[in-house]
Amino acid sequence: MRKKMRGLFLVLLFLVCLLNGVGAKRVISSLRLARIQKHLDRINKPAVRSIQSPDGDIIDCVHSHKQLALDHPLLKNHMIQRLPSQRPRFYGERPIINSTITKKAWQNWHHVGHCPKGTIPIRRSSINDVLRAKSLYHYGKKRRRQWPLTTTSTTTRSPNAPDVVSGNGHEHAIAYTGTDQELYGAKATINVWEPSIQVGNEFSLSQIWVLSGSFDGSDLNSIEAGWQVSPELYGDSRPRLFTYWTSDAYQVTGCYNLLCSGFIQTNNKIAIGASISPISSFDGNQFEISILIWKDPKLGNWWMSFGDDLLVGYWPAELFTHLTDRATMVEWGGEVVNTRSDGKHTSTQMGSGRFAEEGFTRSSYFRNLEIVDADNSLSPVQSITTLAENPNCYDIKSSSSSEWGTYFYYGGPGSNPKCL
Repeated sequence: MRKKMRGLFLVLLFLVCLLNGVGAKRVISSLRLARIQKHLDRINKPAVRSIQSPDGDIIDCVHSHKQLALDHPLLKNHMIQRLPSQRPRFYGERPIINSTITKKAWQNWHHVGHCPKGTIPIRRSSINDVLRAKSLYHYGKKRRRQWPLTTTSTTTRSPNAPDVVSGNGHEHAIAYTGTDQELYGAKATINVWEPSIQVGNEFSLSQIWVLSGSFDGSDLNSIEAGWQVSPELYGDSRPRLFTYWTSDAYQVTGCYNLLCSGFIQTNNKIAIGASISPISSFDGNQFEISILIWKDPKLGNWWMSFGDDLLVGYWPAELFTHLTDRATMVEWGGEVVNTRSDGKHTSTQMGSGRFAEEGFTRSSYFRNLEIVDADNSLSPVQSITTLAENPNCYDIKSSSSSEWGTYFYYGGPGSNPKCL
């Protein structure tokens, strides 16, 4: 009887794939479908409530103590830290930003429901989500980069430039600080756009990197958060809040969002991986998100807050090697994947798809860059270095002001007469 039920289940899975256009391209074996479903059963934890978002996502409200993070072998005896021991303190007066044009962005699923106290919202993964990935193993992971990395740019690079920003089709426009500093976190406010993606396995993102370890080995530790457009990962072209972590230079450990065990979420209002809305418009309102990542000075966990200091959760110290101490570099900026699918540079956009020189209401920006020091104090970044591997495709321009502190515009259209 069980064999008959299992066979019927696999047939139904196959029909689902056909109805969604997957089977039209290739035949999916019943064995592969069974493996995918087993994986989905592991990562899609039982929900006490499910919410159908207007954008097509299903948001599951899962008891916080049943979340996937706690399946990690290093976290078997981990007690969830409900609050950080301290939040970073900002010394001085924060500037008042013109709120008539800059506004806060939120998430689509809030329009139709909420998760009850004691649960966390998790974007449900589907069969089609996995099938879009290169393989089940690659689902939810960044493609491994080759080390050591080199750049094809004609731009002269500083000897201390982060090698993490180049290689394997990844191109960047970033600002960075570190190498001779003790860093315990970073913050920025980023305006959100909807860049176009040329082919499904490319992406465009804007994020903060908190890094430690070597760039030319296999021990790089990285914590990342920002917004991203990735048709392969999410099945659409909406900008989405995302996180990532790795402790071995993207080889085996870590993943996007909550697609593997690791990041512990404590908040019932933010769904990592859910779409952000509304978004910025040309010559119109600019919608922003603010992200802060910092190390708890007592327990050593790396916390993340969103918007007006809304705690989302943390990366436990047990996940890392070098980041158990501190970060040695922080980066802010944009990244795209250039697969050269038609033999020339991709037209996948970075940021708004406009170059930095077009400025406010047209270009993408990071403003009010701040770092966390050894005293758990937030302070404005005084000095940054900028880098764009292919400035004819994507560029960056930094400045400072009393209102925006240290900031930069960045981005570009990708393929154009000067970017081939």
